[in-house]
Amino acid sequence: MTIHGHFINGEAVEGTSGRLHDVFNPTTGEVQSQVALASRDEMAKAVDAAQKAFPAWAATNPQRRARVMFKFKELVEKDMDNLAKMLSSEHGKILPDARGDVQRGLEVVEFACGIPHLQKGEYTEAAGPGIDVYSMRQPLGVVAGITPFNFPAMIPMWMFSVAIACGNTFINKPSEKDPSVPLRLAELMMEAGAPGGVLNVVNGDKEAVDAIIEDPRIKAISFVGSSDIANYIYAGGAKYGKRVQAFGGAKNHMIILPDADMENAVNQLIGSAYGSAGERCMATPVAVPVGEGTADELISMLKPKVESLRIGPSLSEDSDLGPLVSAAHRDRVASYIQMAVDEGQDLVVDGRDFSLQGYENGFFMGGTLLDKAKPGHKSYDEEIFGPVLQIVRAENFEEATRLPSEHQYGNGVAIFTRNGAAAREFAQKVNVGMVGVNVPIPVPVAYHTFGGWKRSGFGDTNQHGPEGVKFWTKIKTITQRWPEDVQGSEFVIPTMG
Repeated sequence: MTIHGHFINGEAVEGTSGRLHDVFNPTTGEVQSQVALASRDEMAKAVDAAQKAFPAWAATNPQRRARVMFKFKELVEKDMDNLAKMLSSEHGKILPDARGDVQRGLEVVEFACGIPHLQKGEYTEAAGPGIDVYSMRQPLGVVAGITPFNFPAMIPMWMFSVAIACGNTFINKPSEKDPSVPLRLAELMMEAGAPGGVLNVVNGDKEAVDAIIEDPRIKAISFVGSSDIANYIYAGGAKYGKRVQAFGGAKNHMIILPDADMENAVNQLIGSAYGSAGERCMATPVAVPVGEGTADELISMLKPKVESLRIGPSLSEDSDLGPLVSAAHRDRVASYIQMAVDEGQDLVVDGRDFSLQGYENGFFMGGTLLDKAKPGHKSYDEEIFGPVLQIVRAENFEEATRLPSEHQYGNGVAIFTRNGAAAREFAQKVNVGMVGVNVPIPVPVAYHTFGGWKRSGFGDTNQHGPEGVKFWTKIKTITQRWPEDVQGSEFVIPTMG
């Protein structure tokens, strides 16, 4: 059986801790490989390698760093089918979705290729008599990313491509559920010309996470995962003086106004609620129809579509969704469905008994549709992260806006309407970090920035886009004067008047 180790200082290395974690094939339910879980000593070796590589990499001019990113992009594109199959076989998402996972990561790599421009500072000539002021953005040093199981290609590339392009060296601690793709990306980065130690991958669990938090040589941490762990990493990183961005859970809402194109709204909702078996932080697990008539029409159109979802093996090209990532996660989702029923919600479609012929041991679940969820229901207040859509009926526009605004999570939200004034007002007022107008999954393009509010995001700086460059660099400001004659002493604070 294959045992995945780590990637340190430009080469694959075996794990030495003696601790292993099973990696499942979600389609069959079988253990297909194991992954080594790093000790603190193994993490320290990765930090050693990254620290040793940092001075030369930081001194490499940005144009040469950009050339490495261009080559890396080319290599990932050539390896797309292989990466997608690795991803699908460990995560469970269908192949077209896996390719999308890789492609959305590559879009940030493309953005990072512009680092010679993005990392430029500012310059003011003659800010005072004979005085010029300018700034420069410099890399932080050794930095780290802790990435989730649901996007094992996209989110690592969101983090390390910008960080490395800025001149940092990087340690990725991916999910132990699907380690193959992050390891392969590190190999491709070396093939692209990055020196050993610039990108390291260390597999592990909480012991590895705590080592990242506590090692003083790691200057910044980016995290995506659950809100409780995001809060833990944010607080721990701050305690040790690190820069931290930590993105947590979500409960994204789609508001559907009575004037919306209902057929379009339903089609978009089906894809965003059930795609990738709902295992997306930008999925849409809550629909908010405004008015009883809108709600009844929505459910009558949704029900047959949910019942006819095409569920198949992860390597399928023509299914709508595949299995969930693990048996434990499938059982957790099922428990939330029962919780919703116990809370009084109407079970319109129940997907818990779904079984795929020939793959009865796989981690499959059918689509579930629940009506009449309410704030205060635990199943509504918390993230389920599965193929479950809850309907919360709103009487009017104000209530519909208030629901996502008052929810503990504030990652994404969407509104479907033909009314431009209502959409504009909603976008201005809703207390959520990313808003879609007739767009169900409002993930911004790579040259904008990604990040949620409230318990969906901890820290002041978002991922990728200009905010990503700010996060992975520190600014230095220089005030200079070249006097023609020796000046006398000055005993008051300098001014530029």
